Amino acid sequence: MFIYLSKKIAIPNNIHLKCVSWNKDQGFIACGGDDGLLRVLKLETQTDDSKLKGLAAPSNLSMNQTLDGHSGAVQVVTWNEQYEKLTTSDQNGLIIVWMLYKGAWYEEMINNRNKSVVRSMSWNADGQKICIVYEDGAVIVGSVDGNRIWGKELKGNQLAHVAWSPDSKILLFGMANGEVQIYDNQGNFIMKMAISCLANATGAVSIAGIHWYAGAGGYVERDCPCLAICFDNGRCQIMRYENDEYPVCIDTMMNVVSIQWNHCGSVLAVAGCLRASNVEKEVNVVQFYTPFGEHLRTLKVHGKQMTGVSWEGGGLRIALAVDSYIYFANIRPDYKWGYCCSTVVYAYTKPERQEYCVVFWDTKNNEKFVKYVKSLMSITTSGDFCILASKADDTQPQVQTLLYMYVLILCNSIGTPLDSKYIDIDPLFVTMTKTHVIAASKEAFYLWQYRVAKKLTALEINQVTRTKKEGRESKTLTSGTIHRYSLPNVVLIQKYTLNNRAYYMSLNCNSSRLAIIDITGVLTLLDMDVRAATDSGNQQSAGDPSKFERKDVWDMKWANDNPDLFAMMEKTRMYVFRNLDPEEPIQTSGYICNFEDLEIKSVLLDEIMKDPERPNKDNLINFEIRSLRDSRALIEKVGIEDASQFIEDNPHPRLWRLLAEAALQKLDLKTAEQAFVRCKDYQGIEFVKRLGNLQSEPMKQAEVAAYFSRFEEAERMYLDMDRRDLAISLRIKLGDWFRVLQLLKTGSGDCDDTLLQQAYNAIGDYFADRQKWVNAVQYYLQGHNQERLAECYYMLEDYDGLERLTSVLPENHKLLPDIGQMFATVGMCEQAVNAYLKCNQPKAAVDTCVHLNQWNKAVELARTHNMKEIKSLLSKYASHLLEKNKTLEAVELYRKAHHFLDAAKLMFKIADEEAKKRTKPLRVKKLYVLAACLVESYHEQVKTSQQSKAKGKKSEATFALAGLLEEDASSSDNRIVDNAWRGAEAYHFFLLAQRQLYEGYMEKAMRTGLHLREYEDIIPAVEIYSLLAICAAANRAFGTCSQAFIKLESLDSLEPEQRQLYEDLALEIFTKHTPKDTRMMERDGSSEGMEEKLPTCIVTGLPIQEYQFWMCSLCKHCALEQEISRYNCCPLCHTPVA
Repeated sequence: MFIYLSKKIAIPNNIHLKCVSWNKDQGFIACGGDDGLLRVLKLETQTDDSKLKGLAAPSNLSMNQTLDGHSGAVQVVTWNEQYEKLTTSDQNGLIIVWMLYKGAWYEEMINNRNKSVVRSMSWNADGQKICIVYEDGAVIVGSVDGNRIWGKELKGNQLAHVAWSPDSKILLFGMANGEVQIYDNQGNFIMKMAISCLANATGAVSIAGIHWYAGAGGYVERDCPCLAICFDNGRCQIMRYENDEYPVCIDTMMNVVSIQWNHCGSVLAVAGCLRASNVEKEVNVVQFYTPFGEHLRTLKVHGKQMTGVSWEGGGLRIALAVDSYIYFANIRPDYKWGYCCSTVVYAYTKPERQEYCVVFWDTKNNEKFVKYVKSLMSITTSGDFCILASKADDTQPQVQTLLYMYVLILCNSIGTPLDSKYIDIDPLFVTMTKTHVIAASKEAFYLWQYRVAKKLTALEINQVTRTKKEGRESKTLTSGTIHRYSLPNVVLIQKYTLNNRAYYMSLNCNSSRLAIIDITGVLTLLDMDVRAATDSGNQQSAGDPSKFERKDVWDMKWANDNPDLFAMMEKTRMYVFRNLDPEEPIQTSGYICNFEDLEIKSVLLDEIMKDPERPNKDNLINFEIRSLRDSRALIEKVGIEDASQFIEDNPHPRLWRLLAEAALQKLDLKTAEQAFVRCKDYQGIEFVKRLGNLQSEPMKQAEVAAYFSRFEEAERMYLDMDRRDLAISLRIKLGDWFRVLQLLKTGSGDCDDTLLQQAYNAIGDYFADRQKWVNAVQYYLQGHNQERLAECYYMLEDYDGLERLTSVLPENHKLLPDIGQMFATVGMCEQAVNAYLKCNQPKAAVDTCVHLNQWNKAVELARTHNMKEIKSLLSKYASHLLEKNKTLEAVELYRKAHHFLDAAKLMFKIADEEAKKRTKPLRVKKLYVLAACLVESYHEQVKTSQQSKAKGKKSEATFALAGLLEEDASSSDNRIVDNAWRGAEAYHFFLLAQRQLYEGYMEKAMRTGLHLREYEDIIPAVEIYSLLAICAAANRAFGTCSQAFIKLESLDSLEPEQRQLYEDLALEIFTKHTPKDTRMMERDGSSEGMEEKLPTCIVTGLPIQEYQFWMCSLCKHCALEQEISRYNCCPLCHTPVA
């Protein structure tokens, strides 16, 4: 940072000031002094020139009001910014609160304890409470509206200072004897503060100031020290919090009267006078320190006694009370900033975030890119790149293992990191060129050659170094010595000695001269090359650099294209020097970004930092230097001949270009060509030649207008010449397709179809780029651009449009797979399959079906196109379904895939489980029927596959045999294949017997019950014999009934209690009835031997004894013809009766 005195305001009648306070929000300055003096001033900038902003603009007093009310010397003034109140107190203990009303200050409240004098007053961070401390130990905390919250007497203590913590939970009281005590916000004592900065100090000390920065402007870094306590003997400690055991301690070597933090807690101002034993007169100074105790600058101020210091709200000015004057000093902060590739890079802190917010502001397009960097140390730029130096993040493995504490990040102009280097030296000073980055600590420097092919190398040299800038050589400086090295081999060539400590150094473009600004703001030049004797004439004409000196310089920049040209900032003026000869200064307070082509680009960082989230192009200013302004004036007012002579005497490519453009405007092609040659503009020379070949004057003028980007004018000229084709080609070059379309349509006669189509598509692209898909579709339709149409339909979710497009496209069109993919992503299986099949990609179609769980479709397609891999897919999916317990879905899957046997196995498993659960018998029968039908389908499948294998060679019987043999070989589970219908039969007869019983056909019911005995493996024996016993009893066939009971009583599966119940029931029945069957049963008994072989009728449950009977085509079960005639479907499998 750099600081210089800028203004001085005298207080009338030589009344000495005691205190000064600057309102951070509204900008009012209050100063108090002897004899009840209290004034409120306000400095405001008044200027009509929009370029004059910030410190460069003249400032005048817009308010200068004397506030009457105090009789004694005003000792304490403090602002409440939130509520626009001023609180003041004098030596008699009188406190007055002032308020602003219609632009003037008036008394609002008055308070006087009449016992003691107020030593200090402090408002808390939100302006709600004020704490007032009196010399006799009394403390009062009041609210903003004047009510007393609490009061307390600290007996035996003389109070001198008070400060609130940022969160208003803690109060610090400074005692007259130098102690600091910590209390809570209700006035309860917590502890005494440890004061470590007074170690080895002798004599009595008193506190000069306590200031606890409240964090309103963010913090410089995490855990940044923010509580400063300073003593009158110059010792100072800066703490992170009130009981910080390791504070930053400073000895300022001065007698301190007042301290204050700036607006963002990055600089502490310490005001007082220097203690010097050999000087009779003490010197008033303000010292500036960082929160970590590093000394930044010293400002000397004339006068006898300095009494107060206060920062302006933006941190760009500081007010000092000295004797009966207020001095103002301007501050040029060391912003973290840089300029690369027309992008301004700057960093600032936000209250709500711990990191630095780094903004990459592209000044051409007015776009900004933001990135957050922890513990940022500096920003350095060169060419198109930028280096961010910061402390390394502890979480990174490089930091934990190799103890690399710092990192250099190489970024491009939009903040994208391209590379980084972890280093173990503190990069206090960083510079870069187009190939190298050099970082220096106080002891060593580190060279990193970036962007060399694709290999990045690093090289480190241990050398006592201080700071440097780099051209073809790099310089480093320690204790006033400059070292000069050659690159890339880093060899020390030369040493130079300086008389003072350098603050900033810069080499000119050919490394012949070094500019040095020292710590006091003096700019000097150092010649690097000892010039040969032949150059002595030029040496004198150029002035002697060793004699050159300018004071109060805080920024400078060499021109990129001229070693004798540089610009520098001196206070609020910019000077341009050519051969050490200054031009007239320009009023500005901007930081110089770039000096090239006789133009200086400057950025008003002070204005940008007021609202860093919204940088404004008004804060970027271009200045033309005198030779450019003069040449322009000569061309405009005198003529090309004289101007050309002037430029010959002061040659520069920029001036030649100016001349060439002026000559072009006047169609003076000879001069234009010469000027283009002088500024080495090959395109310009070509353009002049092309103009020379044109015959017509208007055509030349039109071309020149286009060259100078006056396109409307050029187009009008072309159209006037009836050269619509040239107007169209001009617009095509500019990419203005809307105008192209307009010109194509307005012309008479037919326009070029391909060009029209191109225009439609280009406009479609324009809308598509801006995601205006509806508009894009209209133009793509007219331009027959099917690929982009498909994309637009997809974006618009217009799937009907996509389907229409699919039907229009020819087969095997390259767009069809993409359309298929589009349909697949939104789950439209059928449309996707159609698209894939149309471009002959059945594999993709099957994959889509599988992906969308349309297995039946997948299987169908796989079978249609004879694809082999369907089996593995099926088993994968089936196992997935079974895992989720979706057995029926798996059956359906296998059935649709024609894997009937697998489906049947699962189906039998379900039926068996349902039977065990004692579900309704009808449901169980249906499940068994379905399983058996699947087995029948399997038989059919095997048979047909055999037939297709050997077409027309053998008889059908042979096929059937072959099919059966194949089945036998393939089927592992014979029970399922051979006895597919057993389960269905069992439950069919079980249901039939009960139906017959309820309908009163007792005989038939009993016969069916007897037949059921064959199915004990499927239906529990208890149920079969219970049913048989009931049917037999109902049929009065007690012999059969008795046999059923005997069977029931002998079952092992019964519990003893159940068996007992059966025995009791049997006893009850057979005591009444003899266990013998009636005559009818006996008559039928003769045929029992044959009954085994006779088929059973599935309608009646009786054995069929006739030779002619009906057989079902599916389940192959039989029935009596007269019985089945009453049915439409087979009673067992429900196949329609033929």
